[in-house]
Parts: sequence; structure tokens; C-alpha cells
Amino acid sequence: MLKSLLITGALVVLGSVCCGQQVGMKKSLPTITGWKDAGHYIEQVREGKKSVLYAVDVVTGKRTLYTPIARKAAAMVKVSDGEVVYIAPDGSPKQLTRTMAEEKNPVLSPDGKWVAFTRNNDLYAIEVASGREIRYTTDGSDVIKNGYASWVYYEEILGRGSNYRSFWWSPDSRNLAFLRCDDSRVPVYPLYNVKGQHGQLEVNRYPRAGDPNPEVSMGIVPVEGGSVVWAAFDPKNDQYFGTPFWRPDGSGLLVQWMPREQNNLKLYDVDPATGSKTEIYNEEQSTWVEWIEGLHWVKDGFMMIRDFDGWEQIYLHHSDGSLKQKLTSGRMWGTKITRIDEKNRQVYFTSKGEISTRNDFYCVGFNGKNQRRLTFGEYNHKNIMLSPDNRYFMTCYDNSSTPTRLGLVNVKSGKVNVLGDLNDPGIDPKTVERKEMLWLTTEDGFKIPAIIYWPSGMKEGKRYPLDIHVYGGPNHGSVSDYWSSSSSTRDADCIRVVMDHRGSGHCGKAGMNYMHRNLGKWEMTDYIAWVKLLRTYPNVDSTRVMISGGSYGGYMTTLALTYGAEYFQYGYAKFGVMDWMLYDSHYTERYMDRPQDNPEGYRAASVFTYLDRYQSRGPAMLRIVHGMMDDNVHMQNSMQLVDTLQQMNKEFELMLFPGERHGWMRKMKFTLKDLRDFKKRYLKREDE
Repeated sequence: MLKSLLITGALVVLGSVCCGQQVGMKKSLPTITGWKDAGHYIEQVREGKKSVLYAVDVVTGKRTLYTPIARKAAAMVKVSDGEVVYIAPDGSPKQLTRTMAEEKNPVLSPDGKWVAFTRNNDLYAIEVASGREIRYTTDGSDVIKNGYASWVYYEEILGRGSNYRSFWWSPDSRNLAFLRCDDSRVPVYPLYNVKGQHGQLEVNRYPRAGDPNPEVSMGIVPVEGGSVVWAAFDPKNDQYFGTPFWRPDGSGLLVQWMPREQNNLKLYDVDPATGSKTEIYNEEQSTWVEWIEGLHWVKDGFMMIRDFDGWEQIYLHHSDGSLKQKLTSGRMWGTKITRIDEKNRQVYFTSKGEISTRNDFYCVGFNGKNQRRLTFGEYNHKNIMLSPDNRYFMTCYDNSSTPTRLGLVNVKSGKVNVLGDLNDPGIDPKTVERKEMLWLTTEDGFKIPAIIYWPSGMKEGKRYPLDIHVYGGPNHGSVSDYWSSSSSTRDADCIRVVMDHRGSGHCGKAGMNYMHRNLGKWEMTDYIAWVKLLRTYPNVDSTRVMISGGSYGGYMTTLALTYGAEYFQYGYAKFGVMDWMLYDSHYTERYMDRPQDNPEGYRAASVFTYLDRYQSRGPAMLRIVHGMMDDNVHMQNSMQLVDTLQQMNKEFELMLFPGERHGWMRKMKFTLKDLRDFKKRYLKREDE
């Protein structure tokens, strides 16, 4: 997945919201660490050099010293010097492996008796007590990976948090499910590391749009060993498997499946003993379908969040997969289940249900009735902490014009007890950012937000350059209505803008669907509409419009200076995709379909299609920034752009980061300075 670190400072929430002190503020909020019981929350107080815990009565506010109940330490496992080490609850270590090969991703079984791991792309487990090791697969190689994911699965499906792990313990510790990935047909892409006397070459199996994908099988093996049971899927089919879910009793494995087109999601119940499968859920959309991020098991079935009605709703299904009840309604997005109260048949969840730039807290019955908002006001509510009996909750709430407060809310009455408030009448107004939320209604009726940070001491009659930051990827909105107090991101010489488009998530799946087979088109349509609106402001200098972003934002930046050359003059493009033929299969084809099925869409989405517009309307400059070891958006994207611009005799700037991968952090200080220097060169005039 294309991801970016926001380095302009415009979107960084400064300091902790619900605890401590925000940068630039003299006041601070209480630090609430959790709940002692239904009637007391726990507050951490700094007294001298010590931190002291108090239990606070929710009714009276009375505080008493609190000593946490010592929890029984849990065993854990780790890799140390390439070997699996078991750490007992008492902290004593026990080395379980002694091999020349490196073990990876050790995971303790739920009963604590076994540790599963991979070695040389084969799956193993070792019994903690005896040290008995069992090898489940024997064909691991540089192209056959058992329990260790192929790159495209790691990046796009399982997520980088998986660290390539693709095996899962059953809840009863009796079985292991795992993926077998065959990368034999996947094209190789080399990454060259320039460091050292001779450098190093890293080979990556990376399927681009239209390329052969890895052939994948889902296996299940008993912990005591024996033959692998293969789920009844044909690995030769062009298909994807999502993260599987074990039934709570381990009796079945629910396997997510999609065809390569990604417009159909099926959930199969696989028998661990035979591998036979039964389809229990089927979802189709005309554009694309997202993976199920999690199943929430209840006594009579499971709940999940889906977006096929245009918004994200919670659905309750019977154990056999059949739909029992749609629970929620409305324009819900970013929905997350906080707690399921089976006794009282209530679901508590957060969602952007009132307005797309703010988060709220809700509850609804298992029968889909009595949905109600539990939070209040025109605020963005964060860090919700619900009491054990669901009678109270903590919320940190603010918006762009209201400093953060910490509130204790009575769920039944709605009464709010304000425990802390960052509003400080004595603070110097010059240290507080001046920002404004704006909304744009497109010609086809979509309402999309932006946030403007005005220069400090803005002078009437003076025109200021626009400094725009974007990300732009599908369902990755950048605009949120929150309070920030710091002067560290203020800029006396620029009007800073963060803006979104119809596909950023603010308009639900209906807005995102515009991007299908058309990446780049509608994002730029809406970004240009924003610039047209901003040009009407008397303080905006339309000849000095800069845009910056990384990853998908790097793509948007470069597209802005080419496709949108009439409106954008300067761009700082970090590690961006320049042509979707150069990006991976799963992400690209989800939105664009395969190149052979959408050739015109790929041509229209490519930066190279519009390079003749770059610098065609007067002064303009693009700075291209890339990490040379980027395994996600390959540096090939920027190098092909450099090559073409050179052939066209067009000026540009280039900054490479040797040894760095996607969204690097090690050289962030240098990167920020480089960005500031670029702004200074092109946005600041000599007479200012």
C-alpha cells in the first residue's frame, strides 16, 4: 500500500491529547490511564520526580491512592542472534533453537506449550518443555515460502505489521494454518545498495500491474505433525487470499477469497481435517471490494463492518454466515467497534457519522434499534475510554477553534463533567495557529474539506504564496477538525493548505468509486477546483502555488505540475508513482483493473502523458525526491521521469537518499531542511 509520512507539520497532532501538555500551552490535561472498576477511573499525577496513581470516584471526585494489582506475568518469545528464545513468566530465558539458519517470527501457541516459527521459508514448531522440534514443510526455497509471505501479500494484504508472517495458531492450539506462496513466475526487481566497497544487490519478487502473481495455497497442519491438509482451492487460479479467521473453538477456518479482479469477496468455512470448503458469505461490487479487517465473534455468530451500501455499517451474521441483522445506519465512515456487550445486547462503536472530519461515539442494539450518539457538540472526540459497566466514558474533544477538553460523560443522562481544559485566556494569541475549515461542493454534489493555516500577522493587501500538502490515495483523508496550539508549524510567509478530494473517504464509497479505472483524474479535478476557489481570496498569490506530498502524494504532486500546470508552479514530490504500470499488481489493479483491460485508463493516469505541459506556462520547478532502496515505490519511477525530462530539455531538481526505503525516518531532519530550502528558493521574493 502506498503510504507517506506527513513532513510539513500541518497534520501532526502536537503532544498527547488526553494527557500531558500540548506544545506551546501552559496548561495540561489530567493523565487518565484506565478504569479501576465501574465507579473509579485511574489518574496519574506527577508529584516531584515521582508519578503517583490515584483512584478517582466518578460521582464525588474523591481521590485515593491506588496500587495496581500485580498481574501475572505472561511468557513471551523473541529472536535473539537469529535464535528463538523463550522468556518464562518469571523472566528467565531459555534458548530453544541452535542452528546456522535464522529463525523468524516466533509465535507462542495459545496454551503456551509450543512456539511456531519459520526457518529458510519452511514452517516449524518446537515444544517448550521438551525442546522437541517438528518440521511441517520441506520444500522452502527462495521462491517457495511456507508461513512467510510473498512481498505483495506482506505489503498489500497482510500488512507490514505482519513482518511477513503468514501462519496462524488455532485457538485450541491443535492446528496451524499457513500460506504457501510460490513466487516462481513472479518477475524479479533488483535493488542496489551503494554502501560498502562493492555494494550489495537485493533481489525482490515484485509483481507489477498485469504481471503473474504468486501462486498461493492455504494449508492446515496438526501441531503434533503429519500431512498438511490443503484447503480445496486451485493454486493455479488467479486469486487472492486475505487474513483468515479461526472459529473461537478451532472447529473451522474462515478463509477470505477474491478473484484477481477484486470485485468479489467470498468467505469460506474450511474443515481443518479434510480441507473441504463451504461458502458462507458472498459480496460483489461493481468497482472493488475491501478485505474484512476483523470478525467480532459473539455467542450466536459474528459481526463485521462492510461498505457495500455506500457507507460503513456493522452487520450481525449467524455462525453459518447468513445475515441476521444490519445494526447501524446513516453516513458512517471510519467505523470501529469499541465493545460488544452481549449481556445487554449492545454494541459500542466510533465513527464519523455526523460529519466526515470529526469522530463520534455511538451505541446500538443487537436488533438494529435505538442507535444513538453518545458524544456531544460539534467536536472531534478521541481516546474514548468506556467504563467496565458501560455507564460512563472518557472523551478528549476539540475542534479547530476550541482547545482540547477532557470530559467524563454519563451514558444515560449525557451529563458531562469537564475534568480538564486547555483553554488559557492568558496565552499569547501570537503563539496560537490561525486556521480555518473550508468546504467545497463539487459540480456533482460532493462536499469535501480543506483546512487553511493563515500566516501570522497577515497584512492587508499583501499576496502570499500557497503551500499545499496532499496525500490523495483512495480512502486516506488528510483533513481532520482538531485543535493545535503550537507555533512550531506556523509560517509567516505562506498560506498553508491541506485539502482532500471526493475519494478521500469523506463522501463514502460513492465518492471513492469515481477513482475506479481513473486514478489521478478526479483527484486533480477536485484539487484544481480548490485552487480556483483559493485564487478568489485577495491575499492569495496565484503565481506562487506549491504542492508537496509523498508516495501517492508524490504522484499527486508531479501530476499537479504536469496535468495541472495551469494552477500549480512548484512541487516537492517524494517517492511517487509516475506510471501505474510500475506499481504492484494488487494495489494498482484494485482501482485500475489490469493494463490489458484498461489501456486508456493507464495512459490517462500516467504522469508521462502530460510532461509536455510542465513549465509550459512560465516559471515552474519540480524537485524529485526518492530513497534508493525503496522496495515499495521503486526508484525506477523517479529515474524514468528524470530520463524523460532530460530528453525533453526541461529543468528539474533531484535529491536521492542512498540506502533509504519507503518513507524513511533516519534522515528526517535533513529532509525537512531540504523542503524548507526549496520553499525559500521558489516561494519567497527578494522584496519580502
